[in-house]
Amino acid sequence: MRHLLSAVVGILCCTPVVAAQTAEELVARNTAAKGGIDKIKAIKSVRMIGRLQQGDFWALIGQEGKAPNQLRVTFTIQNMTQVQAYDGSIGWQISPFSGRRDPERLGEDDMRDLVEQADFYGPLIDYREKGNTIEYLGHETVDGDDAYRLKVTLKNGDIVYYDLDPDTYLEIRIETRQFIRGSVRERVTELGSYKLVNGVYYPFSIETGPKRSPNARTKITIERIDANVDIPDSDFRMKD
Repeated sequence: MRHLLSAVVGILCCTPVVAAQTAEELVARNTAAKGGIDKIKAIKSVRMIGRLQQGDFWALIGQEGKAPNQLRVTFTIQNMTQVQAYDGSIGWQISPFSGRRDPERLGEDDMRDLVEQADFYGPLIDYREKGNTIEYLGHETVDGDDAYRLKVTLKNGDIVYYDLDPDTYLEIRIETRQFIRGSVRERVTELGSYKLVNGVYYPFSIETGPKRSPNARTKITIERIDANVDIPDSDFRMKD
């Protein structure tokens, strides 16, 4: 996705198409680049497995998602697995690393990430129906390369910035800004190594962490994604 800009910066700055770019056009191009709305919505569930690494530390991760807003994430190390899940209304977790092996309900602030990540098709798809608003902010530099920047204000007031590759229109970086009880929590996620799954492009390389602490970021390498797998709703529900 990266490309040299020295030969094309002048063209990009002067081309009328770029000047006429709008937020809706960029959302449409991003949707088409991923595979198109029909193929995107034909996927109703996904199961991902991969590896998380930060320095010398690594762990196995898994994620299951189901439309419209169910999510389950697992984190396994030394035969112990932490679970966080959202069933569309309740968020819960199992934290064996903290000595808590029974499911416990998450508070509203603690499950903010889960709720936002559980949006199966993401905040750009059907953004109006979800109560989100979008703005095109112009050009942004990502690791020395040019990108289009979209600002998405979620219904709850949180903000997500999407940086799109000007050639592929796929996301190469996402910044999130969450407002929780008067404080601001910011995170940066860089995406790459896109591959087709059931006709839709998914990133298989993800690096994420606090915006102001780049050394604290973790790298996730996705090894496999299966789409339209049978996942019962009970897998997302908190067990008594």
